[in-house]
Amino acid sequence: MKHGRTKRNKTPKKVPTRHKTPRHSRKAAERRPRRPYQDKRRPARKRVQRSVEKAPTTAKDLFAQPPSFQDQWNRMLDAVSKMRADAALSLQRVAREVGLSPDRLRRLAGPAVRKGTNGRYAVTKHDQLLRVLVMPSADGVREIAVRDSRIASRMADYWNAVHRYLGRGDATALSAFKDASITDASGVVVPLLTDRAALDRLASAGVLSFESIYARSA
Repeated sequence: MKHGRTKRNKTPKKVPTRHKTPRHSRKAAERRPRRPYQDKRRPARKRVQRSVEKAPTTAKDLFAQPPSFQDQWNRMLDAVSKMRADAALSLQRVAREVGLSPDRLRRLAGPAVRKGTNGRYAVTKHDQLLRVLVMPSADGVREIAVRDSRIASRMADYWNAVHRYLGRGDATALSAFKDASITDASGVVVPLLTDRAALDRLASAGVLSFESIYARSA
């Protein structure tokens, strides 16, 4: 008897079978509404855009604004004048003196205030911001709108001369404005009142007793 190797019966490998989804299950899945895709990422922060206020260009535009805006506008003009008179004053200090925040002051002043290379804010040599000023006339006090800071400075010097005459009786500075005039925003030439008798009459009537030369709506 021949001794041979016993042949082992090889067990066939199991082939993985794919489980087929029954037709009724597939149809049910197709009928089932899909959930909408949910983006779990954080939504981007929306940039808060500051409202840009249009600067008034006429007396009508300014007086159409609320009294609070008119007050802030005049405070801004006062701050610009102070910074122009003293370049050493900082924007923060002047804003605190006039009762405005530095950001509010910059937005109202617009191009009249610029940031220098040293990081400090300074005012330009002159500006075209609207200024509605009061000035004495033969019939009382009138309002005049100007768009040039140099004209407004001349008006301030004129008012200082008027108060100097009324308060001290010194008409030296007032005499320098004899036959002088200014041009308003619309191009109308307005003469400056220097007649002493007329000024005395207005002062006696209490017409010239006010603190600011900037006009306000009633």
